[in-house]
Amino acid sequence: MSFDEFSCKVSLSRKDICREIFEEHRKNIKIKKEKTVVKNLVRILDAAMRISNQKGFQAMSMRNLSQEAGLSMGGLYAYFSGKEDLLEMLMSTGHTTTWRVLEERLAEVSDPVSKLRVAIQTHLYLSEVMHPWFYFSYMEARHLGEKQKERAKAGELETENLFAHILEEGRGKGFFAVEDSQMTASAIKTMVQDWYVKRWKYAKRKVSVDRYARFLVAFVEAYCVAPEYRRQKALKLSDHGLYGQAGRDQAGRGAQRRKA
Repeated sequence: MSFDEFSCKVSLSRKDICREIFEEHRKNIKIKKEKTVVKNLVRILDAAMRISNQKGFQAMSMRNLSQEAGLSMGGLYAYFSGKEDLLEMLMSTGHTTTWRVLEERLAEVSDPVSKLRVAIQTHLYLSEVMHPWFYFSYMEARHLGEKQKERAKAGELETENLFAHILEEGRGKGFFAVEDSQMTASAIKTMVQDWYVKRWKYAKRKVSVDRYARFLVAFVEAYCVAPEYRRQKALKLSDHGLYGQAGRDQAGRGAQRRKA
């Protein structure tokens, strides 16, 4: 699936995300008209992300946020009680949205090879659609309080464990030939993070998210997929996943490493 196809299938505009925030935090938000809440939440969250990227979330004051969002201080407090409440809103909604989409996409496939491919593609495409949130979560984690910091760590491990679980399932069925599923999952997570943390590097090289996704899926599958599975399935070479040119090149090297 390409990024454009993903974007058409998965509705994740800023308004959609703010609508989910309203549904999740409805009882704590004083304004009850959905249209007004969504419009102002978009302004508030955009402003919070801009300020955080400039000087960090911890250095941001409510007055800074009020001025940047173009809302009064009283207007801000109609949506949350303070910075900690706003941070909770940001962290919980991003996590919930990410996992909802991952679970929906993974439910569409059954075999471990397809699951791994879909998990990698979905994670990358989500980080493209929700880049401000992904970047914020990664960069601000070290500045958070202990409770939020532990939560951020748990969220990262949760995604890593998803990859590990798929790899273990595939090992059990003879689809994957990796010695250490957890270490492999950690490496996959790191390569996924590289896309949204260092986008400047790929922008400079004119690498699109589709190109990066194709390369990463090919790279991972070439290392992980068991040669026996390839032979049994007699899968055709294509431009997708393991079976593209990158996959052919990596497959040879992966087989040599396993024999060594």
